[in-house]
Amino acid sequence: MRILLVEDSPRLRELLIETIHKAEWRVDGVETVADARAAIAVAPYDLLLVDLGLPDGDGLDLVRGIRADGHTIPVLIMTARGAVDERIAGLDAGADDYLVKPFNHFELLARCRALLRRAPAHVADLIELGHVAFDPTSAVLSCAGETVALSPRERSVLAVLLRNAGTVVPKERIEAKLSEFGDELSANAIELAISRLRKRLEGIEAGLAIETVRGAGYLLRDLTHG
Repeated sequence: MRILLVEDSPRLRELLIETIHKAEWRVDGVETVADARAAIAVAPYDLLLVDLGLPDGDGLDLVRGIRADGHTIPVLIMTARGAVDERIAGLDAGADDYLVKPFNHFELLARCRALLRRAPAHVADLIELGHVAFDPTSAVLSCAGETVALSPRERSVLAVLLRNAGTVVPKERIEAKLSEFGDELSANAIELAISRLRKRLEGIEAGLAIETVRGAGYLLRDLTHG
């Protein structure tokens, strides 16, 4: 689950990111309309949380713009504008829900869950390779009928490699998958995640091998088929 938070107050943005992380959802925090549009253009989001009074424009213009572009991502407006006509304007602009500040953070999470339940389901087929099976929807890896514990970063890397098994996945693509806005990866974060994932797959006799293609990226090979 990945959420985009558009909030120009550094302190509130920090608190909301902390709250969302505790719910075990990924979140990218930005503070302007321009940054939000740039983020939506490059990353798939499951939910957009947007303040209205932003430094470079009104959040309603952002909502109208993404709807005009055909995006169906659920949108929750968070704002101090609580008058009835303002709430109506927000919903008419394309928002799915409207929360007036100040609000309880537990209520915010409840509204997020409600919107995510309403969102169209993304049906993803089970990926089976080697001796393992991976469910993209639940991010659960199993081997010989047993669930394999993976860290969030290991799951993210494995998902990318499984979807592109047999072909080289550029390092930059994995980096983009792992990165969150405002959360820079360390210089060896990708190598460390790959190393741990290799050991995990070897430990469960997955029948898979992750090869490093120098100067290009990483390749997942199925050892059970020659």
